[in-house]
Amino acid sequence: MSETFDEAITLKRRTFVAASTAVAGLPLLSSDRLPTATATATAAPAPADRLSTVRLTVNGEQRTARVDNRTSLLDLLREHLDLPGTKKGCDQGACGACTVLVDDRRVNACLTLAVMHQGAHVTTIEGLARGRGEQLHPLQQAFIDHDGLQCGYCTPGQVMSGVACIAEGHTGSRAEIREWMSGNLCRCGAYTNIVSAIEQTAKEA
Repeated sequence: MSETFDEAITLKRRTFVAASTAVAGLPLLSSDRLPTATATATAAPAPADRLSTVRLTVNGEQRTARVDNRTSLLDLLREHLDLPGTKKGCDQGACGACTVLVDDRRVNACLTLAVMHQGAHVTTIEGLARGRGEQLHPLQQAFIDHDGLQCGYCTPGQVMSGVACIAEGHTGSRAEIREWMSGNLCRCGAYTNIVSAIEQTAKEA
C-alpha cells in the first residue's frame, strides 16, 4: 500500500513541476518518467500589417526603426536604438525607472507605445550631458554632490523626472518636490538626498 502511495505522490510532484515550468516558459525538468523538452519558444516574427516605421528625434538625433505596433517606447529605446540608460523595472509604470521626456513632458516609457509618438522629441538620460558627454547636466552633478545614488538602478528615471519637476516649477518646498517626485522616489535611504539635489539645482537654475 505504501509503495502505491509513494508512486502516486511522485507522479503528482512531477506533474506539478511540469505544469509550473511550462507556465513559466522554462524547459521541463528531465526525469525517468518525464521526457526532456527543449526551449523552442521563439517569438514568431510579426506579420507585415502589424509593423510600423517609427521616426523620432532622440537626444537631438533623428532615429528610425521598424517595429511591431505593440512595442513600447521603452523597448524601442533599449532594444532597437541601443539606449540602455532608461531602465526596465516593474514594467507597470509603478517604479519610475523608465521615465523619459517626450516633448519635454515626463512619460513612463513602459506604458506607452512607440507608434503613438511618431515625430516626437524624446530625451533620455544619455542626452542630458553636454559636449559629447563631457559636461554633466547640473542635476546629474547634484545627484553626485548630494550622494543621491543608492543602488543606482532607478537613478536615470529619477534624474529625468527631476529635470521635468524643475521645468514645471514644482520646487517651491521640499514637500512639494517629494509630492511631484513621488512616482520616482524609491523607498531607500537616498530619497532625502535626491530631494536635496533637486532643491539645489532649482535654486541655481
